[in-house]
Amino acid sequence: MKRLLVLLTMVLLTMVLAAPLLQAETKPNIVYIICDDLGYGDVHCLAPETSKIPTPHADRLAAEGLVFTDAHSGSSVCSPTRYGIMTGRYSWRTRLQKGVVTGFAPSLIDAKRMTVAGFLKQQGYATAAIGKWHLDFEYVNPETGERYRKQQHKTPPIGARIPDGPVHRGFDFYHGFHHARNMEAVIENDRVVEHDAVINMLPRLTRKAVEYIDSRASSDQPFFLYLPLGSPHTPIVPTPEWQGKSGLGSYGDFVMQTDHVLGAVSKALARHKMTDNTLVIFTSDNGCSKAAGIPELRAKGHLVSAHLRGSKADIWDGGHRIPFIVRWPGQVQPGTTCSELICLTDLFATVAEIVGKAVPPGTSEDSVSFLPALHQRPIASTREGVVHHSFSGHFAYRTGKWKLILARGSGGWTAPRENQVAKDAQVAQLYDLEADPGERTNLYLEQPAVAQRLLNELTSDVQRGRSTAGPPAKNDVQQIVLWKSEHAASSPGKSSRKPKGGKNKKPSS
Repeated sequence: MKRLLVLLTMVLLTMVLAAPLLQAETKPNIVYIICDDLGYGDVHCLAPETSKIPTPHADRLAAEGLVFTDAHSGSSVCSPTRYGIMTGRYSWRTRLQKGVVTGFAPSLIDAKRMTVAGFLKQQGYATAAIGKWHLDFEYVNPETGERYRKQQHKTPPIGARIPDGPVHRGFDFYHGFHHARNMEAVIENDRVVEHDAVINMLPRLTRKAVEYIDSRASSDQPFFLYLPLGSPHTPIVPTPEWQGKSGLGSYGDFVMQTDHVLGAVSKALARHKMTDNTLVIFTSDNGCSKAAGIPELRAKGHLVSAHLRGSKADIWDGGHRIPFIVRWPGQVQPGTTCSELICLTDLFATVAEIVGKAVPPGTSEDSVSFLPALHQRPIASTREGVVHHSFSGHFAYRTGKWKLILARGSGGWTAPRENQVAKDAQVAQLYDLEADPGERTNLYLEQPAVAQRLLNELTSDVQRGRSTAGPPAKNDVQQIVLWKSEHAASSPGKSSRKPKGGKNKKPSS
């Protein structure tokens, strides 16, 4: 009898110890919802005192999961951020040194470069992208094989074939559009299948996302659903049932309709009892756009960037600190927050750790797994800091509480722009974000050693072709200019003051 009790105890102990392992072996579904131009302050639960737009579904997701309060997009505009999500690599390592891509051009993602979708496909996942791509692809005449040119086709023709789109970059299925100016052209897989009014796009993406989840209900195969919405980016077109809902104008209404997409996806997962085994991430590609009517919203008490300075396109945090909410029942403790610094490039390394596979060589050079943070543990980063990048290509570097900006103004669309700064402006900016989260007190001259250290780290990250540990990699372009405003800073009448004790080097890679 005693031996039987010992045996039963050992069996029970083995079962208890093995339970987490068995759970870990079950690959979760991954749903990645990225909004377009949704500011940090647009989500009510992130800034309850200054957010006047109801976002009940994002608020509920936060209550059921984890909020990262110091998450950043790879850039303060659309295309570069999306490249980083897909590849785990900063886009300024490619030909895209500033601005965004506009389609009718070869894919920004090299055909030989693995994407996070391609990686997950190798691990047995079904993969789907539904929404805005904005990473360039070409349109081909199916009869002649000739490339359509943007100059002749404002809207890509129905029937146009796409030889280098999402289904050629790791996705099994794609439905969506390239970018806002071509939103009428609806694409499925590798074809333009119809033209539709832009107001119908957000309802279309909502419906297609739910249909995709429904289609996976009878399968045991895990899936990765990448849902890059085109809202609340311009054109700001809430449908009639959402018009007037927010009391803050069309932008507020469109944010509410965008939040509704998250609700529809969550309901679909719950309906098929998928919630418990699905990792849901809700985020944005950069800060809120000025097209939202920021001054008018401010007059009504709504601050699109909350306490942060700047907005979309800017190098200040309002341009690239973004909402980032994660729900994963059984893995993420509900109602928690994390203040660790992360970047949207980190998806690749995170999902690799989740599925228990090393990232393949030659991939994800700027990606660090935030999986430990989901379990309330410190992130073991091999990266010294995170690189920020503005619309005009200006660089900034963040490590710990310090942020170095290699620009004299916003680097984007907020005053003062680079051509608007005072004649005696310092050549760079340095902020202590713990003491000064609004980036108002420039310490560049007062803290020369800190400024030089961050500059050295940024220079190293650029020149090594990677910011994480590993063998040196190559950038796609030979020269990456760090000091975009160097000519202005060294021109007659402009300030060329250097930090005391520092050489204020202006390196390029």
